[in-house]
Amino acid sequence: MTEFICIGVPYWLGSKADYTGSVEVLRASGIAEELNAEWVDIAPDFDAVADPLIAVNRALAAAIRAHSDKLALIFAGDCTSCLGAVSGLATKDPAIVWYDAHGDFNTPEISISGFLGGMPLAALVGKGNQHWMQGLGLSPLAERDVLITDVRDLDPDEADLLHNSDVTVLTDVVDLMTAELPQKPIYIHFDTDITHLDDLPAVSYPAVGGPHVDDILPTLERLGREAKVAGALFTLWNNQLPGAEKSMQSTMQFITALAQALQMR
Repeated sequence: MTEFICIGVPYWLGSKADYTGSVEVLRASGIAEELNAEWVDIAPDFDAVADPLIAVNRALAAAIRAHSDKLALIFAGDCTSCLGAVSGLATKDPAIVWYDAHGDFNTPEISISGFLGGMPLAALVGKGNQHWMQGLGLSPLAERDVLITDVRDLDPDEADLLHNSDVTVLTDVVDLMTAELPQKPIYIHFDTDITHLDDLPAVSYPAVGGPHVDDILPTLERLGREAKVAGALFTLWNNQLPGAEKSMQSTMQFITALAQALQMR
């Protein structure tokens, strides 16, 4: 049976300043106990490196490596924690299945807003912000090893960059039920804002449309049953917004669906 380690990353872009508290709320829900797992929070050394985002991700990578005998379920405040997740799983040479309403495929040169949280997937495949990768000792992943689903909110230049890449782009999460899965270990990156706002309303960057919980759950179950899952990260809701309780409930359904499928293998 698969054993888990739950890892909390209670930061927003390497800082506590705009962090909303969702990681602690999830921890208090008892999710780790439900999964018969230990929960650990990362301990960044902000004195060791000038960029706090790198410090957070180094600490996450170290926590994953320290519990390499267990499958890491990571709960984070924003998507830049994917860098530490991939770094911690680097010896497995993972492919990525990325759930997100947004592409996270911007670079500093093309981004309209300059928002760093919209850039980590691009960084992972060698585009923009390579100081993050260098700070973690990471080499870029091959674009062909990345699949992103249900991305629907893209800047124009970001859309061009993504659709002209070798990343596999699925327009509907339901397509994951029949898509060919990578044959190598998979890192699942699940941004909860992929979900329709009726089911998960408390998100910082809402996107119109999207799949409902009942559309998403079977895809996570399929990955848990059939894929070589190396680890999974859930980017959580904004706990300071209306609908936070409902958003937590939906998120727990996603976590539980994946975990139960993995435990049944």
